[in-house]
Amino acid sequence: MRPPWQIPVILAVTTFIHYLDRNALALALPRIADEQRWSDTDIGLYGEYLLGAFYISFGLIQIFFSGYAEKWSVKGGLMLSVGGFSISTLLFYPFGYTLGNLIALRGLLGAAESLHMPMNSAIVARTFPPQLRGRANSIYVGGILLALMLGPILLIPLIEALGWRVSFGLLGFAGLVIALPLVYWGIPSLPSGISYKTASPRLSGTFWLYVAAGAANAFCIFGMLNWLPSFLTHSRGIPFSGLSGPLLAIFSAGILGVFLWAWIGDRTQNRLLWAIIGLAIAGVSVGMTAIPMENSTLLTLLTLGVFFQSSYNAQEFATLQSLYPAHQVGKVTGLYNGLTVLIGGVGGSFIPGLIIAWTGSFQKAILSIAVGAGIVALLLLTVRAHLRKA
Repeated sequence: MRPPWQIPVILAVTTFIHYLDRNALALALPRIADEQRWSDTDIGLYGEYLLGAFYISFGLIQIFFSGYAEKWSVKGGLMLSVGGFSISTLLFYPFGYTLGNLIALRGLLGAAESLHMPMNSAIVARTFPPQLRGRANSIYVGGILLALMLGPILLIPLIEALGWRVSFGLLGFAGLVIALPLVYWGIPSLPSGISYKTASPRLSGTFWLYVAAGAANAFCIFGMLNWLPSFLTHSRGIPFSGLSGPLLAIFSAGILGVFLWAWIGDRTQNRLLWAIIGLAIAGVSVGMTAIPMENSTLLTLLTLGVFFQSSYNAQEFATLQSLYPAHQVGKVTGLYNGLTVLIGGVGGSFIPGLIIAWTGSFQKAILSIAVGAGIVALLLLTVRAHLRKA
């Protein structure tokens, strides 16, 4: 029977729009700061709240409601999320004029996007065998990386031409007219978790170690996503209008990496080893940016860092799916992803932001991400040792 590859392709479209919506604020932050007349210290202080509000609601809703969505309907949960984050993004257009409103809207967006990844993972677990899940997951994870790659090219000129509020309104409209109909017509209705007479997932020590590794990895990802545009603009002197090219190169490496590492992981079934090696190299690459160098060399190191960091993204959900039966994957993914984003996403917003606010240095904020990558590698070594003993 031919695997239903159209399913992860549709999920990739939804994650592409999801991540455009999520990361639009980080790209628009230099323009918002100019509009609000914020200093560099203000950007660190206010930016941490703007960026962190998303991850708090995103993480909490996932933790407590993914299991209910899985029991109700994985397709219905996905549609609720896609419709919700599209409307939330659209609301930035009429209401995004004050810091308080922006923080509230970011929290609403986080709540709306919270069910998306757990439902994606549940759908893949129920429609693909274990030996194909790494590649199936990599397709919709590729949608995330494609958004990171194309986001600057699509959004920075749009923000420059129409303003950031109109750009957010157009993003929200795109989700309603493109992503939502695709899910409705292209994703089959799958059995809900309520039909299974099984106990709740057993959360072992290995699971909690994996959560810790995921949280440290989320810190690296979201720290880079949230603060890289401002770092390049304020610390390296690259003008806002010139960010598209550097960010395109950096995140293109992530797309290439995630497909390569997923293929290697499926072929070797030694997923954690590749993630450990990748994160260690990523940490060294980002750490070397502290050495005085030309922008071209710095961008090369950041590109290598993103390429090797994607080794974890490629294996992340496939590893989790291998630990639990398919009908428990939605709940387990929600708990895992909620905790990792709540800890790592909030940390990736607040810790670099605090470093900038205290020191005025965007470079030191980026170096904290290199430390995080090293922590991920060490935690994954421990997880691998636990699994080999089991």
